[in-house]
Amino acid sequence: MENPKKLPIWPALVHARCPRCRRGPMFANSIYGFHGQTMLKTCSHCSLTYEIETGYFYVAMLVSYAMNVAEMVTTAVAVSILTGSVNPWFYIVLLLGQSLILSPLNFRYSRVMLLYWLTPGLQYHPELSADHPGEAD
Repeated sequence: MENPKKLPIWPALVHARCPRCRRGPMFANSIYGFHGQTMLKTCSHCSLTYEIETGYFYVAMLVSYAMNVAEMVTTAVAVSILTGSVNPWFYIVLLLGQSLILSPLNFRYSRVMLLYWLTPGLQYHPELSADHPGEAD
């Protein structure tokens, strides 16, 4: 294996692919739907166990909270600048609605961000991106 083909990080992040091989999906279904989001236990391509230890994704709640606060502040500032409204009920309804609509997105991408950037020792291995783990393209 001289130079295995490297897969870019951004498409893997957007499509919630495994952080080690960037090929296997992390979730069994789509973000929005009438069913709950189901995270797979292991990567179907490289067999990485996503939940490294019991309760590992509790940290993802903090990441999700930070994402939610950033979204709310950005929306409140933008609406204040664009509309000039001072009605607190307008902001309450708007921000709670936004939080409800974006909660599935925050749930999914907080876990993706946790595995990609906040997990020590978990890195991308281009050699695992091959069609068969262990073989280069």
